[in-house]
Amino acid sequence: MTDLLSPLFLGAGYNSAVATLGAAFLGVAGGLVGTFLLLRRRIMLADALSHATLPGLVLAFLGGLALLGEGRILPLLLFGAAASAALAGLAVQGIVANRRLAEDAAIASVLATFYGAGTVLLSHLQSLPVAGQAGLQRFLLGSAAGMLRAEAELVAALAGLLVLLTGLFTKELRLLCFDPLFAEAHGWPASRLDLLLQGLLLALLVISLQIVGLVLALAVVVLPAATARLWTDRLGRMLALSAAIGATGGWVGAALSAALPHLPTGPAIVVALATIFLASLIVAPQRGVLALAARRRRLVRMLAVEGIERAGSP
Repeated sequence: MTDLLSPLFLGAGYNSAVATLGAAFLGVAGGLVGTFLLLRRRIMLADALSHATLPGLVLAFLGGLALLGEGRILPLLLFGAAASAALAGLAVQGIVANRRLAEDAAIASVLATFYGAGTVLLSHLQSLPVAGQAGLQRFLLGSAAGMLRAEAELVAALAGLLVLLTGLFTKELRLLCFDPLFAEAHGWPASRLDLLLQGLLLALLVISLQIVGLVLALAVVVLPAATARLWTDRLGRMLALSAAIGATGGWVGAALSAALPHLPTGPAIVVALATIFLASLIVAPQRGVLALAARRRRLVRMLAVEGIERAGSP
């Protein structure tokens, strides 16, 4: 029990503490960005962009090997992932803008193409006699406990910067989600605001690779926002609650991963967030299962009483 509680209270060493704080900051950023994506109905774009980072990661690793003699250079890997995901986002926008396919079909097509290409490149890399390629596996499911000190500090700093940027553009993103026509009338084109939101999502996915991995990055975006939506209809409260849920899931998941070395960080964070979501799905006062069942019982009783009164009236 002590081994489990020590990382939870930042008592398992400096690297573990920084990784846990970085995961918490990532959860805050995921909650904030995910709220706007949920309201804008762009959640599935996160899944496509997260999987589209794989070919960029592998190509960046190969490029580092060829030019610098070292492939596992975190800034280079993050740049490759960002470039690949950005290209995928532009591909989705281009397909939809030219009315070639519906948005969901465009997202699915781009996801399959980029992830398939990344898998082929990763298989090729694994067949090469080079060192350091095992480190790329961490980007699939995440491993906060295995991060170096400099890597953990970089992820924590980038996550904090993303939280700051999201806060600065809250008003504009609110307009985009609730009244894009009003935003355009006041000089904020919806297309540019969509690009801003996509840029925030892209940054979030890139910095989440070390902690939750590209396979499960979607959970950090959707679960905090979906959970908060069960509790409130007000945007301000939803943002605060989503950020708090994301931070809690990131903190607990990263601490569990540090305490249990064989437990990948990504799945641990997802399980923590999913537990909060399932509990909220049951007990939330407006949209929870218990609340809906109670309202249904009240409605049945009201209808029954009304039927009795009508039957007894002359």
